[in-house]
Amino acid sequence: METLSSHFEQWGAVVFFIVLYSLVFLFLPFYKKMQRKPATAYFAFVIAFAIEMHGIPFSMFVISNVIGKSLPEGILWGHTLVGNVGHLGLYLSVILGLAGFLLIVLGWRDIYHNYWKKVEGQGKVVQSGIYSLIRHPQYTGLLLISVGMLCDWATLPTLIIFPLIVWMYTRLAKREEADMVNEFGEEYRMYMRKTKRFIPFLI
Repeated sequence: METLSSHFEQWGAVVFFIVLYSLVFLFLPFYKKMQRKPATAYFAFVIAFAIEMHGIPFSMFVISNVIGKSLPEGILWGHTLVGNVGHLGLYLSVILGLAGFLLIVLGWRDIYHNYWKKVEGQGKVVQSGIYSLIRHPQYTGLLLISVGMLCDWATLPTLIIFPLIVWMYTRLAKREEADMVNEFGEEYRMYMRKTKRFIPFLI
């Protein structure tokens, strides 16, 4: 357990990872109340991830108490799949994290200059750049980052919170699309027919 315990009670690392994974909030909108609840769920996910990774192995303690015996590494806490795939989860986390952050930044750039900024006093349907492929690249990016975190360090709280994040951002995306239809009418409906919501050519 010495190598395992070296992961924990590193509260500086906890703060670092919370700040790191919260940088996405710099590129996400919060001008409507409906956008805040999904962001709160994502933030709770990040806190649970950071605390379980470098603070205290809460999931291990809870599950051990429920089943009445100690758990080995990899049972709903820590590197869950490390025994089967080595550090592939860590590599996937880095790749998905970088890809997700890139999607968020690209989406922010396109939507800021063409819609939020209200160039010439009026926003327009953004269909260029990453928006030519999917309608919600920033939410796709955030979910990619979350999946990457699970690949590296899946724990009971994060596994519980992740489906909630998916549901909340899917619901938010649908509500935003309804708002865009109200604002732009047939132009946005045509755009919806040409693109997918989160993953190009799939969904």
